[in-house]
Amino acid sequence: MNMSQVILVTGPARSGKSEWAETLAMQSGKAVVYVATARDNPDDQEWQQRIQKHQKRRPQDWVTLWIPMELSATLADAKPNTCLLVDSLGTWVANLLDQDHQTWEKTQTELLETVQLVAADMIFVAEETGWGVVPAYPLGRTFRDRLGSLVRQLGVICEAVYLVTGGHVLNLSLLGSPLSGKIS
Repeated sequence: MNMSQVILVTGPARSGKSEWAETLAMQSGKAVVYVATARDNPDDQEWQQRIQKHQKRRPQDWVTLWIPMELSATLADAKPNTCLLVDSLGTWVANLLDQDHQTWEKTQTELLETVQLVAADMIFVAEETGWGVVPAYPLGRTFRDRLGSLVRQLGVICEAVYLVTGGHVLNLSLLGSPLSGKIS
């Protein structure tokens, strides 16, 4: 049985989600493993600048793992005395958009089951993409629907869910009540 703390930090772009998640990781008092789901792309200077900005904020003693796809396996291998900071679920979902519906459902289920078994603390950062218009193209709708479903299901099993927006952090676990995890 999982004896870890699982936290979800969600919000819009540039809201401070990652910074709040980093603060929570530091407060854990455990060795932090930063699980970066992005793909390194040396040809994209703007992307490299974003990555460097994130890296400069983090303490030097944090271990960084680049895990664009095999997230469940990485979590399953975590040591109990660590805190894994997964940044971000949106990037991870985007990396797996080529999976068909059935494969994605299996991947998502595997992640959610793994989270409940891991003995390490875990902090997940996730983007809120469903607050705008419905994307005009099928792949955009698939991304939005998959990420929204994953965030909802993960949020139900987390001890704490935070929304970071408008320069404020809201603890949704204290302010609200969870819905069922499954989306019909």
